[in-house]
Amino acid sequence: MGVTPPESPPELPPESTPEPPPADDPRWLERAQLGDRDAQASLIRGLQDVWFRYCWSMLRDDEMARDATQETARRFLAGLAQFRGASRLRTWSLGIATNVCRELQRKCPRKLAGEPSLRLVRDDAAGPADQAVDREDQAALYRVVEALPDRQREAVVLRYFEGLSTAEAAEAMACSPGTVKATLSQALRKLRGQLEARA
Repeated sequence: MGVTPPESPPELPPESTPEPPPADDPRWLERAQLGDRDAQASLIRGLQDVWFRYCWSMLRDDEMARDATQETARRFLAGLAQFRGASRLRTWSLGIATNVCRELQRKCPRKLAGEPSLRLVRDDAAGPADQAVDREDQAALYRVVEALPDRQREAVVLRYFEGLSTAEAAEAMACSPGTVKATLSQALRKLRGQLEARA
């Protein structure tokens, strides 16, 4: 009588990359500040898309945005031990990205490339028809936002596209909340005028 071979074990699914922890998770932050490379890498994975999106919206060039994102990550790690939690880690890191972008803007002329990468922080509960109208309106809005002076674009992108509060935008821009409000007011007046002219 033949021996029935044992059933082979089912193949294990390939290891999936774990989701990065929330950027403000105090346990991961503490580990990262103490030099834990896995925790540092996880924080960077959780923030790098935010950095790239923001850097691209300010520099509008893929290569420059990648360079700016890498430099933001380098400075983020270099300064992480000094971060004391007075603000959200995301806000603090966007301040680093803002400084990196400003330096690159001084060194290189601003370039226009590809489609706008800006995305409004918005309610995703809208229906398909509303979203289609939103897409058309947003495409026009993105083009006008991208034509704003650098400082006004910083304020608009941080406040309305990255969803920071006025105080958080002020921290990222290294200025007072009053300056952010005044800058936003100037930008919004300009946006309204240009959007009305396009209508």
